[in-house]
Amino acid sequence: MPDTPSASEPTPPSPPAASAGDWAYAPAKDHGLSELERARSYKREAGLISTIGHQCWWAGVRTYLRLYHRLQVIGAEHFPKEPPFILVANHSSHLDAMVLAAPLPMRLRDRIFPVAAADVFFENAPVTLFASLMLNALPMHRANRGRHALKELRERLVGEPCAFILFPEGARSRTGEMLPVKSGIGMIVAESAVPVVPCWLEGCFEAMRPNQKLPRPRKIRMHIGPAERFAGTPNTRDGWDHIAKTLESRIRSLRPG
Repeated sequence: MPDTPSASEPTPPSPPAASAGDWAYAPAKDHGLSELERARSYKREAGLISTIGHQCWWAGVRTYLRLYHRLQVIGAEHFPKEPPFILVANHSSHLDAMVLAAPLPMRLRDRIFPVAAADVFFENAPVTLFASLMLNALPMHRANRGRHALKELRERLVGEPCAFILFPEGARSRTGEMLPVKSGIGMIVAESAVPVVPCWLEGCFEAMRPNQKLPRPRKIRMHIGPAERFAGTPNTRDGWDHIAKTLESRIRSLRPG
């Protein structure tokens, strides 16, 4: 017969009852938006369909770059292991974003966002849906909404956290030579501890020049340098300019030869 507690023994306390305050329900930040509005939103969250799309697309891109362009990554030890972080590089080809993103861990795929020109990748519906569902790209408005867009990108970067792939020149080079880095990158990272990883892409211009429809089988190398942090740089015009000059110097220093 099992023992029973005597009257003199204390009764074990009952576990506290769950209350409504123990549960916090928050709708998705893009809740209520149409599919096209979600695709163009800085607050877009990954769903099942987009997650499957990201995984399939980037698995294919990795295979393509490895076989067709013999992609070589130099300095992979400089990749941060977890977000937030930003990869920045020279920009001369439509292959650039794929080359930067492909070596990153697949487990982070839903949190890695190439930042793409809104007037190129987010104007018509088919390209917009491709950019969001496959590339997981976020729009960068370069004209009248530029400053507001940079503020939203900064908020998402540090609040989620996530990772951006960004070309701080603001445009593709038409000659293969790097353009001056603009101060917009400074507006995203000034006074933050977010690591910014400089990269140099070698061979992308030769593989797919501007206005070229199909890529050529040229070897591509990605050179990665140590991360820069700008927590002590003021979030002012002078601070933004300092960040732009620093990153331009770091990117150029990785160019071989």
